[in-house]
Amino acid sequence: MGDSPAIVQSQVQGDQAKGEEITSENIGTELKAPTLVQYKWWIQIVTYSIFVLCSQSIGTLLGRLYFEKGGNSKWLATLVQTIGFPILIPFLLITSTKTNNKNTEFKKPSVLIVASLYSLLGLFIAGDCMLYTIGLQYLPVTTYSLICASQLGFNALFSYFLNKQKFTPYIVNSLVILTVSSSLLVFHNDDSGEHSNKTSRRKYIFGFLSTIAASAGGALMLCITQLALQKIFKRESSRLIIEMSVYQSITATMAILIGLFASGEWKKLDKEMNEYKLGKILYVLNLIGTAICWQVFTVGAIGLIFKVSSLFSNVISILGLPLAPILAVIFLNDKLTGIKVMSMLLAIWGFVSYMYQHYLDDLKDKATKKGQLVELSEVSLIK
Repeated sequence: MGDSPAIVQSQVQGDQAKGEEITSENIGTELKAPTLVQYKWWIQIVTYSIFVLCSQSIGTLLGRLYFEKGGNSKWLATLVQTIGFPILIPFLLITSTKTNNKNTEFKKPSVLIVASLYSLLGLFIAGDCMLYTIGLQYLPVTTYSLICASQLGFNALFSYFLNKQKFTPYIVNSLVILTVSSSLLVFHNDDSGEHSNKTSRRKYIFGFLSTIAASAGGALMLCITQLALQKIFKRESSRLIIEMSVYQSITATMAILIGLFASGEWKKLDKEMNEYKLGKILYVLNLIGTAICWQVFTVGAIGLIFKVSSLFSNVISILGLPLAPILAVIFLNDKLTGIKVMSMLLAIWGFVSYMYQHYLDDLKDKATKKGQLVELSEVSLIK
């Protein structure tokens, strides 16, 4: 999907179909075009990847810090994962509404379909964020982050059925290793750390199962998003990325606010802020920072789905998993045990395996385009 180098190939084939004359000058133009398109594509990929990696790591640490220093509201911790959407509204107003005009017969989906989609995704996000919150409350950052690696396995499974994702030996190897990586933590309970004094075995298991369920839900949501882009929107634009981020966040925020008031937790927030160990100002700054981080993460994740696929978006997310545990060890005095180190190394190995397959696919794609351009050049010379 997106502004990939494959656009050049379709343009060349389109010229042939129209019967336009192919000259040596045209061939030279086509040879230069892929490079320019590739640069633009990779710049966008790097930008969205940075959004995902940085915001995910910082957001996870801030979320854990909230519970470490006296925060206790699950609904509030869930709310800050979606309520940051107002920071995107200015971009929604100034972003160009121009779309990719490759499909001249593009027809906008009905308002009812779009509203239903955003409502479904928003409610799904609200429930998924709550599960992530429970996991983060009951588990250390290192354990929580590494368990989240299982999301890639779920994503691959859903991508196979919903997005027709092809599997290769390297991708299968990546999925198996990442699954083993998270499975190592099932029976590990940080007995040597301070969390063992605060978190019972029962809560640890509950947090573990919640994180696994959240990972499965997050993977399904990514695949549904990709399917919606392919079947409903059928277009690509920066504005659509912002729209999806804002509208689904609005729905999720409304659902979480209902839960916050229905549960009665809102009555305890004033006392919680006054008793927060780092003070009122840092309490508020923590919540604001967390909200901004997760909104930036949403934009980056959707952007990667646009440009490549839901599976690739998830792979970039998994790449950031080792960052949070390392930062947690440095800033939160989290314990990095031998099992966690092994799990982290396996997660990195699984990521490298997947990226190597992407590298092979890129080489194959370039070779195919080069061969087609050479054939066109030979045809033009014969004429």
